[in-house]
Amino acid sequence: MASALLVTLVAAVAVLGWGVEAQCPSASDLRLVNGTRVCAELYADNSPYYEQCCAGDVLVVLPGSDVPYMPRGWGDRVSSLVVGTKCELTVWSRRAKRGNSRSFNAGAQPRLQEVRRGLFHNWNDAIQGYYCTCK
Repeated sequence: MASALLVTLVAAVAVLGWGVEAQCPSASDLRLVNGTRVCAELYADNSPYYEQCCAGDVLVVLPGSDVPYMPRGWGDRVSSLVVGTKCELTVWSRRAKRGNSRSFNAGAQPRLQEVRRGLFHNWNDAIQGYYCTCK
């Protein structure tokens, strides 16, 4: 009886855990209402639960954006991001494109705290500037 219950519980957990994805949009979905292509979207919030990531305020990044200083209220605030198809987002950890840098290709990064920045740090709430290009 106990082993049958355990097998059922393990199967239920496997089914519930399978296919769990972030709430983040797909790279191909990044477009404005008028159809204009978006290079990336930066999100203020994330969550320990992937299905609740890419939430909160959104900073829309257009192709060709070269921003060495984050817009007011966005410095040290980005926790999730999505980069559009055929686009690349390069970010810096200090203003004026200084400090550590990292490039993100097309796709979602729902939890920047899982992306290493040096030996002891991560990219959560660390982006101070960015450059985004699309092909």
